[in-house]
Amino acid sequence: MKVRIGSGYDIHRLVPGRKLILGGVAIEHSKGLLGHSDADVLMHAICDAVLGAIGLPDIGQIFPDSSDSTRGIDSGKILKYAADAAAERGFTIGNVDAVIIAEEPELSPHLANMRRAIARILRVNECDIGVKVKSNEGLDSIGRGEAIAAFATAIATPPRRAAAKVLRR
Repeated sequence: MKVRIGSGYDIHRLVPGRKLILGGVAIEHSKGLLGHSDADVLMHAICDAVLGAIGLPDIGQIFPDSSDSTRGIDSGKILKYAADAAAERGFTIGNVDAVIIAEEPELSPHLANMRRAIARILRVNECDIGVKVKSNEGLDSIGRGEAIAAFATAIATPPRRAAAKVLRR
């Protein structure tokens, strides 16, 4: 069976006066992520991974930060766009694996809720979503608590006829 793999990355600066939202979950913290949307780096990285796996451009091209219509958009809607685009093209999302890199706050208690929110949007089982948290051990802007980043990988299975066309090439 042919599968396609996509990868995604995002980073946003932490600033006072913004809500911290990661994986669709609001997290109590003194700072939030700065961005044109709600700046959910985890959702953005996963979205880019899904879009890459199905051969579409990244979210910056689809949802440019110069557009007033997307200012403050819930990143769940951005991920839903990717999930819908995959389904419309006949792709099945196999699994997603992601890593959040942050010094604080403590994110481990929120991982199950993040997995649940992501799985619901992608229309997959929770067991098909992996989310881990790592520290940057005090190094660089993330280590100093100035930013949070996320990496993600997604696997998508193309429709059978698309896979057959690729195999015949």
